[in-house]
Amino acid sequence: MPAPISVVIPTVNSAYELPGCLEALMEGLSAGLIRELIVTDGGSADQTCLIADEAGAEVVSGAPSRGGQLQRGCKAARGEWLLILHADTRLSQGWSEVVETHIEAGRGRPAHFRLAFRAAGAGALWVAGWANMRSRLFGLPYGDQGLLIRRSDYEAAGGYPDQPLMEDVALVRRLKGLVALSALANTSANRYLRQGWLRRGAANLFILARYACGTSPEKLAKAYRKAPSPKDG
Repeated sequence: MPAPISVVIPTVNSAYELPGCLEALMEGLSAGLIRELIVTDGGSADQTCLIADEAGAEVVSGAPSRGGQLQRGCKAARGEWLLILHADTRLSQGWSEVVETHIEAGRGRPAHFRLAFRAAGAGALWVAGWANMRSRLFGLPYGDQGLLIRRSDYEAAGGYPDQPLMEDVALVRRLKGLVALSALANTSANRYLRQGWLRRGAANLFILARYACGTSPEKLAKAYRKAPSPKDG
C-alpha cells in the first residue's frame, strides 16, 4: 500500500527557507507517511527549483499566484491525503506521529497545526496565541499553520481558488470538522520583525475584515505587499 501523504509546497524565491522546511519533513519520510513531494513554483529566480529537484520533489511551474500555485500542486498530487505547507514553515519534532494518529483515528477530518514563530518575546507569543484562538473558535487557520486534508474532501470543497491572497481562508471556510493537531508549525517571523508585531498583526486583522466585506484578493494582495516597515515612518 503506498504512503498516504502528498506534500505540497508553494514557492517563489524560497531558496533560503525551503531547506529547513524539507529537513523537518524527513521524519515523515522515515515513518512511511510521505508518498511524494510537490513544489509548485511561481517563477523563482534563485536556487529554489534546484533545491527542490535535488530533494527529489516534483516541480510544477506556473504564474506567481499563491492560490493558483496551490491549485496546480494539489491537482498533481496522487496521495490519499494532502499536507500543504508554506516554504518558511518547519513542523516540530514528532509531527509524524501526531499526523499518523490523526489519519488512523481522526475519522477523516481535515486538520491544521498549532502556530508558533521562530522568534522570542511577548509579541511572538501574543500573535501566535491569537492565531490559535481564531482557528479554534472560528475555524479559520491561515496557510502558515499548514493544512492536512483528504484529497477527496479537498476536491469536494472546490479546492483552492486562483487568487493571490486569502486563498487559505476561502478554502477552510468550506470545510467541515476542522481540528487542531498538537504538533507545531514553526513559521518565519521576518515580516513581523521588520514591521512590528502589533502593526503587522493589526494589518492582518484589517485585511481579513476587508476580505470578509468583499474586497477583492487582488487589491488586498497589493496592500499586503506595500505594508510599510517602521523605518518608513
